[in-house]
Amino acid sequence: MARLKEQYETKIRPALMQKFGYKSIMQAPRLEKIVINIGVGDATSDSKRVTAALNDLALITGQKPIATRAKKAISNFKLRDGMNIGAKVTLRNKRMYEFLDRLVTIALPRVRDFRGLSSKSFDGRGNYALGLKEQIIFPEIDYDKVDKVRGMDIIFVTTARTDAEALELLKGFDMPLNT
Repeated sequence: MARLKEQYETKIRPALMQKFGYKSIMQAPRLEKIVINIGVGDATSDSKRVTAALNDLALITGQKPIATRAKKAISNFKLRDGMNIGAKVTLRNKRMYEFLDRLVTIALPRVRDFRGLSSKSFDGRGNYALGLKEQIIFPEIDYDKVDKVRGMDIIFVTTARTDAEALELLKGFDMPLNT
């Protein structure tokens, strides 16, 4: 069992049940999935950039990502309908907890001038979004083989109904959130 899943079941869930007064363990908010997205803006000029982003995302997550496609053509950006313009992956269950563990313990401390994550990035329904400026903070990425530093969006989807519940849930996973 993943370390954070065990921590959730033994410590975080009982603490949430006590704080918010839940009667059943099914009422307690839990982490449902983590979605990671890399947008490749310069994919219109070089299609190999999307392949590099797909490879980076596969190394980081341990799961095969899919290429995202343009929904409509925009001539000013030289973008055609159906062109590959990014990569995304959805993590659930064991891989989700392992990625979260590596993100909190290894990757985020490697960010330059890191002062914590903003607690204002909740969407009002208990989901949290986080943006990273470079993929090289993950130890799986070899700095010498990176063609271009890319950012990524990481979205934590929870079953929490409010932002306060989701904040407590993510704090339980030791996310360095500023409050």
